Amino acid sequence: MIRCAGVTKSYDLGDRAVQALRGVDLTIADPGFYAIMGRSGSGKSTLLHLLCALDRPDEGEIEIAGKPIHKLGEREATEFRGNEIGIVFQQFNLISTLTALENVTLPGDLQGRDSGELLKRAEELLDRLGLPDRMDHLPQALSGGEQQRVAIARSLLFKPPVLFADEPTGNLDSGSAEKLWSLLGEISREEETTVVMVTHEATAAAHCQKVFVLADGRVTGEFDVEGADGLGVAARYSELTGQA
Repeated sequence: MIRCAGVTKSYDLGDRAVQALRGVDLTIADPGFYAIMGRSGSGKSTLLHLLCALDRPDEGEIEIAGKPIHKLGEREATEFRGNEIGIVFQQFNLISTLTALENVTLPGDLQGRDSGELLKRAEELLDRLGLPDRMDHLPQALSGGEQQRVAIARSLLFKPPVLFADEPTGNLDSGSAEKLWSLLGEISREEETTVVMVTHEATAAAHCQKVFVLADGRVTGEFDVEGADGLGVAARYSELTGQA
């Protein structure tokens, strides 16, 4: 489903080059809930941007659902992001003048897709995500957790095989965060979707089935969570990075 081989990426900062990724190798073969875990500066945001075709690697190969996205041009990358993957960011990115339902159908409306099918799919998603009575509410009338669930519903509109989540609970309280992590796990099972969450939090990663550890621009190891709590995940992370 997802494969990275020898992926490198560097950026120019003034008179020096910063190497964000130094040969990332990573394979996810089956649907499920996975975490890419690393500290600030580990390269995880850069890797996510490459996986979402928001940027291109300097070297290496990236395949998502069999498509070599490292070869995509700008227009093809835009179509790929719009139709073949879902992306959930820390910011909810909802349109303040649109209802929850309208925010979910918006990507399809912009593409001129059948409005009846869009409404049916959006209503089904919002109902499944626990928002059946909030469909006609504007974002400002929703809690942070509810807004993030609307954003997730929007990302699932076209039934993407892969959903990427970038620190999705960064703007939520602890109770809402716990609910959202559990929800992402349910989505991976019920939608048969590969959900990949980028996070620095061991508590978040503990909700996943497998964790890929990123440090200094490389995947330094991976491990199955197997019921470990946040402390257990933090301990395994420390073993693989040498960082407490």
